[in-house]
Amino acid sequence: MCVEKLLKFFLAMALGIVMMLAATGAIKAAFLLQLIIMVILISSGLTGFCYLGKVLGSAFPSCEEKK
Repeated sequence: MCVEKLLKFFLAMALGIVMMLAATGAIKAAFLLQLIIMVILISSGLTGFCYLGKVLGSAFPSCEEKK
């Protein structure tokens, strides 16, 4: 599996955890996790650098390298 696909998978899992936390009544924890996800995505969008992609890139190949 390549880095870009893993990032999308982890983002979907994190959003699922936020939904679970909100449904169980842990609104503060859900809000905090959602805020962290938003900061990561906004900083990645503005700078073009994703720290999580860099960390995962050390263990998994990029999707462009596979092609």
